[in-house]
Amino acid sequence: MKNKKNLRELTKAELQIMQLFWEKGNVFVNEIIEEIPDPKPAYNTVSTIVRILEKKGFVSHEVFGKSHRYFPIVNRESYLNSFMGNLLSSFFSGSVSNLVSFMSRKEKISLKEADEILKIINNIKK
Repeated sequence: MKNKKNLRELTKAELQIMQLFWEKGNVFVNEIIEEIPDPKPAYNTVSTIVRILEKKGFVSHEVFGKSHRYFPIVNRESYLNSFMGNLLSSFFSGSVSNLVSFMSRKEKISLKEADEILKIINNIKK
């Protein structure tokens, strides 16, 4: 799978379908539709989103007669690294501490989560 550094951000619908690719691997459009909760989108809607993902370089396909089976060529971690890097630089001046400060103010962090964060920080210090 490709490890692209600066991938384009996905829309909510594109990300929903990419999550299925990352979970299932090789799939036909009909299989994607089966996995989407009700109300199910139209076949053409899903097919269009998959083709957009292909144009953006996230998926590719292999031909089976008149059908196409699609598969991810960008892994979840590569996308997450790119997305978080863009988020960090665009909104937090590249500062992880600014991000953590923002999240701690906006989200209720439990004592358990705070302890887990401290363990991560202590492991980094070692």
